[in-house]
Amino acid sequence: MSWSRGSWRTLESPHIPEYPDPKALRNAEDRLKTYPPLVFAGEIRQLKAELALAAEGHAHIIQGGDCAETFADFNTFNIRDTFRVLLQMSLIFTFEGERPVIRIGRVAGQFAKPRSAAVERADGEEILTYRGDMVNATEPTRAARTPDPERMLRAYFQSAATLNLIRAFAGGGYADLYAAGKWLLEFVGNSSVRDKYENLVKSINKTLGVMRAYAEPNKPVSAQKVDFYSSHEALFLPYEEALTRNDSLTGDPVATSAHFLWLGERTRDPDGPHVEFLRGVINPIGIKCGPGADAQSLERVIEKLNPANQPGRVTLILRAGGNKAETVYSRLIRNLGDAGRSVVWMVDPMHGNPSLDPSGAKTRHFSDILRECRIFIDVCQAEHVHPAGFHLEMTGKNVTECLGGSDGAESLDGNYETSCDPRLNASQALELAFAVSERLVEIGSPQQRRAASGRFW
Repeated sequence: MSWSRGSWRTLESPHIPEYPDPKALRNAEDRLKTYPPLVFAGEIRQLKAELALAAEGHAHIIQGGDCAETFADFNTFNIRDTFRVLLQMSLIFTFEGERPVIRIGRVAGQFAKPRSAAVERADGEEILTYRGDMVNATEPTRAARTPDPERMLRAYFQSAATLNLIRAFAGGGYADLYAAGKWLLEFVGNSSVRDKYENLVKSINKTLGVMRAYAEPNKPVSAQKVDFYSSHEALFLPYEEALTRNDSLTGDPVATSAHFLWLGERTRDPDGPHVEFLRGVINPIGIKCGPGADAQSLERVIEKLNPANQPGRVTLILRAGGNKAETVYSRLIRNLGDAGRSVVWMVDPMHGNPSLDPSGAKTRHFSDILRECRIFIDVCQAEHVHPAGFHLEMTGKNVTECLGGSDGAESLDGNYETSCDPRLNASQALELAFAVSERLVEIGSPQQRRAASGRFW
């Protein structure tokens, strides 16, 4: 079937709201089409090659960031602190597990939200649901919830500024391994997590000292730069289409809104508009797979996205919840393995483990999140596939949104800020990284651990 950037528009799109002024939406899209790309084809091809190595067992993936980015929380410190926690987590995975780590942020584009219902009631009035800052505002009023196309442009400029800052951090010396001891956030106060991290840094510094001693004269050991990739759910297709470009070298269509895009539980319909759009671009694509996912439907999606079975093109992100994970993951991994599909296996241990505190606020328990990570690792080991990645909602802010962990919140009263889903804070994220990497070391083979890692740091 022929594909074009707008071929998705021939299909019903329930997750794209109606705008009161379609002409204003078209004008905003036309302006966006003239703006520079946010990411580049060469970076996307590099990520795909690295994901192909992860599929073969030669790397791990840390993907993390906010559930939903907002305009109100946009500032240098939030971006920096989330980046530094991802650096610390990847450092733990690299040096504890002796494998390279691919860093992917849920940043610079995660502005749209899928919703089960188009409307809700507030103060006795029916209003549109909040669909993310790219579409409308959180305030429960009719005016605030009216879709505004100018928000799409604001999301673009915030994404551009975020990527500009992250590129500066990643390549300008902030990510230098020699500075790893300075990444620890001040509020990470738990002695076990802090002590583990500080001991890790001491070991790294000792290793770097040995490398310096053996380095050739006038060729200093360099560990100053890291690769960092952006990602978000490809939900709001007018934005994605407007930022699609043709690679100047190959002519291939490239979604330049992010390096990595994913399909959600509500948008992975093999006959739906989101699959139709994503099948035509060269980006690596993730597919969220909840407890209701079946191998037959997923095979149809994978066949549309990756008919040539290209390694690194498709990542399956499992999210069943701890009580269902073992059964669901075993079934999907076995069935898709029997079909000979080349996929990267990841777990999202956040979305399948929601709970409510006594006040009715959404939360997640650290023990449930860690349990699902361990189940994922054990099932992958039993099915002889590589447990490549971990997809987390986390932040560098000192929030109390997820309960538990050795330095976690006992209640949500301290600093509950999320406008969407609860996130791990830095202490919990580092504790999870240590626990998961230790489990991965237990199951990893010596051959896998000897994979080359230099080009990934």
